[in-house]
Amino acid sequence: MSARILTERVGPVTLITIDNAERQNALTASMRSDLASAMQWADEEDDVRAIVLTGAGERSFAAGGDINELAQRTLEEQRDIMANGSVFGAVRRVRKPVIAAINGICLGGGLELALSCDLRVAGAHARFGQPEVAIGLIPGGGGTQMLPRVVGLGHAMRLVLTGDVIDAVEALRIGLVNEVVPAAALRGRALSLATHIASKAPLAVLAAKEATRAALDLPFEEGRQREVALFEQCFASADRVEGVGAFLAKRPACFRGR
Repeated sequence: MSARILTERVGPVTLITIDNAERQNALTASMRSDLASAMQWADEEDDVRAIVLTGAGERSFAAGGDINELAQRTLEEQRDIMANGSVFGAVRRVRKPVIAAINGICLGGGLELALSCDLRVAGAHARFGQPEVAIGLIPGGGGTQMLPRVVGLGHAMRLVLTGDVIDAVEALRIGLVNEVVPAAALRGRALSLATHIASKAPLAVLAAKEATRAALDLPFEEGRQREVALFEQCFASADRVEGVGAFLAKRPACFRGR
């Protein structure tokens, strides 16, 4: 996809890697654009059922934005960048399940990137934080909005106001990540989880993600109406007929996404 954003197919899963390990996988402006394009490409590929996002090397998932680039920008330039959409929004808009495999440092925009994913699996050596207040800023990629939704207001306030960095054990305790595994097992576990999800009925997985995400944005009754509409779509699908038939016949289902 690009020199710094790598894609690899592993069965029904696309693995996307941020490849800037010598700078802790900091995201330059061009890398953000390329990553958004890679996400859109994987989302549009019919035979891709799930996506895993990780960083190159063993030390960092993503250390956030490139501070050297940031230091050179004017306010007008920064406004233009934020007004033209963000990589975080691009990840959140992906219809298919996205799993972050967090292999080390996950700070600032890196944490916002992980929060934009649906599931987060961390290596035991991972570290997390929103340290923007230390350089006179606040999270600008959705961190102040996503953190309270994921970990609750109290834990979010602690991370955003102090800029403190927490370890993987603490991240698991507060619900910031779904699992913590040994560093050497991280890639395999993330791909295994993605492959497991990819084995389910594709239309149902897409609908399940859409319905569950709607709970964050809609009042309960509107969200419930969205759920019912999506349930009806699944009920009318050939995959539902196959799934129920396979269950009753005690055989593996063969889903075709129809």
